[in-house]
Amino acid sequence: MENAMYTVVIKVGGGEGIDPTALSNEIAELVSSGIRVVLVHGGSHETNMLAQALGHPTQTITSPSGNQSRRTDEHTLDIFKMVYCGKVNKAVVQSLRQVGVDAIGLSGIDAGIWMGTRKSAIRAVEDGRTRIIRDDLSGKVDTVDAEFLNMLLAAGRVPVLTPPAITPDGIAINVDADRAAAATAKALGADELLLLSNVPGVLRDFADPDSLIETVTSETLAQANNAAKGRMKNKVLAAQEAIAGGVHRVTIGSASGENPIQQARSGAGTTFIQEIPS
Repeated sequence: MENAMYTVVIKVGGGEGIDPTALSNEIAELVSSGIRVVLVHGGSHETNMLAQALGHPTQTITSPSGNQSRRTDEHTLDIFKMVYCGKVNKAVVQSLRQVGVDAIGLSGIDAGIWMGTRKSAIRAVEDGRTRIIRDDLSGKVDTVDAEFLNMLLAAGRVPVLTPPAITPDGIAINVDADRAAAATAKALGADELLLLSNVPGVLRDFADPDSLIETVTSETLAQANNAAKGRMKNKVLAAQEAIAGGVHRVTIGSASGENPIQQARSGAGTTFIQEIPS
């Protein structure tokens, strides 16, 4: 049975065509039913557009393993914060408050919610050759202040979280929002993590929307890893990290269409299941 302590972490992507404010009514329904909700959002498309307009177009790094990330120099991080912490975060909070949700918008920097480690060097593959980048302001979330988030949740607030994170010595770093959401779900002991974006889930064939992998267990994990390409690799890794951290269920699904949260919770997409030992 779901009760007041049942916790769902929802991450909505920021790719082209995704409107995170479209989730507001569904989030209001979850909250009114007594479910604790934490929303994590991205803002990649808006950031790309602003970066282009400011004459500092986005660069993408591809690692030797095929994972993709944003090249984050100091100027890019400034643009990133304008969009993620400013425009997108406040639009989402405003939309939630319009439907009666007591939302509070915060970045991972605020109160040190997401503490992380900056990467000292990044390996990037360009034209078949690997080069080392040493001035990138990116990293990963190491710890989540669950006590602070639980305090907000206990007060009836809905935290709306977004990158960047912060290092112990006060440096803002770009972090993957899917993996940050996974770390948050793990820290809160969440029951569910939903990773919603502009794709229906993990596809065996990226060009074939009917090739969806519906369920992933330990036996089919290799298949999901092999099928994931580009940014989907980060989502599959986030799902694995959440499941390994005790989250019962992770669904990678679409943020589009009617009732995307309900659809994902009902199994539409690719669902990773925590297997209970017999």
